[in-house]
Amino acid sequence: MTRIGILHPGEMGVSIAASAANSGHEVYWVSDNRSDKTRQRAEKHNLVDIVSLSQLCQTSEIIFSVCPPHSAEDVAKSVIEHGYKGYYLDANAISPQRSIRIGQMMESNGIHFIDGGIIGGPAWKPKETLLYLSGKDAQVIADCFSNGPLEIKIIGYEIGKASALKMCYAAYSKGTTALLAAILATADALGVRDELYQQWDMDDSNFSEQANRRATRVTAKAWRFEGEMHEIASTFQEAGLPNVFHEAAAEIYHRMADFKYSPEPSTLEVILATLLKEQNRP
Repeated sequence: MTRIGILHPGEMGVSIAASAANSGHEVYWVSDNRSDKTRQRAEKHNLVDIVSLSQLCQTSEIIFSVCPPHSAEDVAKSVIEHGYKGYYLDANAISPQRSIRIGQMMESNGIHFIDGGIIGGPAWKPKETLLYLSGKDAQVIADCFSNGPLEIKIIGYEIGKASALKMCYAAYSKGTTALLAAILATADALGVRDELYQQWDMDDSNFSEQANRRATRVTAKAWRFEGEMHEIASTFQEAGLPNVFHEAAAEIYHRMADFKYSPEPSTLEVILATLLKEQNRP
């Protein structure tokens, strides 16, 4: 049994933690300053509450970081500051260059760093969520998930490779969702949404329905996707390609960020109106 700490068990993180626990490991988390929803998730899946980050760093042999992209570096720094010396998996949606920077910072402080990229939703069913790993210690992390349902694939020894794959995959899957939302809002503003649906459905009878569904189902996570689009833009720029498309996608998700707090799913009409409101600009 390996002692594993997780920072922090959100919807994705708790599924990763549960998969490790399902493989026979004890998983710890820190409840201090966490929301009631996070507490409920952790309790439901029998994660062991530790009173402080300092104690988690002293207790854990491995730490998983599964947090919003903009927090990845700060979370890593906080672990270093508490004297952690074990294995550290960064499974966040960050650019490969940020992963390399965090890895260098970790290794210089005696921490074994592993780069990770999660593709798929929360890992509750086999063959639906895949954690890609890269780094010389990737097998240590892979061994934490011997009994699934999270699928694991090691793709090399180079830090940044797993993050690069995640960025390229999400550039299409989440980038095109933002594009579709912007197209629908523009068509609505110009009074041609019905005609656009008709044309789309001439090309593909299900396309209009798919576009509407993609635009509405993303709202609760838009606050998180904004940061991911910035990371993808940085990845493109580092590769020598234009980054403006995904910076624009970040703006689309920024305008939908407040839907995180909506008690009920929003209608397409509300979403499009929100996108078109000038006061939603930063």
